[in-house]
Amino acid sequence: MPVIVAALGYFVDIYDLVLFSIVRVPSLKSFGLDGKELIDYGVFLLNMQMIGMLLGGILWGWLGDVKGRLKIMFGSILLYSLANIANGFVPSLEAYAVLRLVAGIGLAGELGAGITLVSEVLHTKIRGYGTMLVASIGVSGAILANFVAHTYEWHNAFFIGGGLGILLLLARLKVAESGMFQEMEDSTAVSRGNMFALFTNRERFFRYINSIMIGVPIWFVVGILITFSPEFAVVLGITGPVSAGNAVMFCYLGLVFGDLLSGFLSQLLQSRRKVILLFMLLTTASVALYFITKEKSPDYFYMVCGLLGFASGYWAIFVTVAAEQFGTNLRASVATTVPNFVRGMVVPITMLFQFFRGMFGLENGAIAVGALCIIAGLLSLIGLEETFHKDLDYYEEFL
Repeated sequence: MPVIVAALGYFVDIYDLVLFSIVRVPSLKSFGLDGKELIDYGVFLLNMQMIGMLLGGILWGWLGDVKGRLKIMFGSILLYSLANIANGFVPSLEAYAVLRLVAGIGLAGELGAGITLVSEVLHTKIRGYGTMLVASIGVSGAILANFVAHTYEWHNAFFIGGGLGILLLLARLKVAESGMFQEMEDSTAVSRGNMFALFTNRERFFRYINSIMIGVPIWFVVGILITFSPEFAVVLGITGPVSAGNAVMFCYLGLVFGDLLSGFLSQLLQSRRKVILLFMLLTTASVALYFITKEKSPDYFYMVCGLLGFASGYWAIFVTVAAEQFGTNLRASVATTVPNFVRGMVVPITMLFQFFRGMFGLENGAIAVGALCIIAGLLSLIGLEETFHKDLDYYEEFL
């Protein structure tokens, strides 16, 4: 039951997370924007959402270790559901920006809480399968988001996302709290959710930073190459118009299969690190293919977007590794903040993209940013320990 509920929660989370990327163009055009403004304001609103996720990651992560995994799963989904319903009534760009910030705060709690709960309730030998199912079912929410956005007007797409979140709250009522958290809650001697401890110990700090950086290549792909695929398609000479919604759908369809395969391979090879390395190399090859796709059809371009998603499909393994790196009294804080800090890295990534775009143009600017992200991810992977067989029933000691 916890695996299914966590998977459905992440499904709704992904729906709402990618919905803006899909409705960016029609929603901004409804406010009278066009041309270069669609990129500039699109980056601004995406950054507002991601800043919200950074703030929410800290808030929900701390609450997850102090108050429990289930409480933040309830609180976060309620907040982003209400924010997305309100987004359907948005009267101005300023209100749009505020609501993307609030929605981002809410969206920040879902994945980390779900992965933490699943990791703690399943046996060591099968927890990789559990987190694999959470991620693979969850990312398919992007496919529904694209279908809804193409079937309904963009305001209604936000209403539907908020409504799905409210319905999901009812399914959460029968889920039990993690036994590891309950044991920790009964112990008054254990310090819980001490985020400062991540920065007061050198070894723990680099464990944390490396856990974040291995996920950065994924959000370069999603935040730059897929979100701005219509603009890249023009520069690459694609022979017909490209829809951001279709690009997102094919990318996340690839992610579904990538997450399934990466989870299966990690169980087969009994290694998280080997699988992450393999998928990082696949990501590098897929990014290269994206930029040599010149004067091809939109269908071919969408196929490349699907391949990019497949190669980026180590998201479940990446979040699982972050959860497995730390003790029970910091696990929710880490598992919640790490994916949201990766998502929040879209802010400096897009800023770098804007800077390099001004210097080298759209295509070469993106290539420069992508190279930096992939190199950073590979270097960080070297600094992380293998966690496949690790027993998670322990506490971090703070001196």
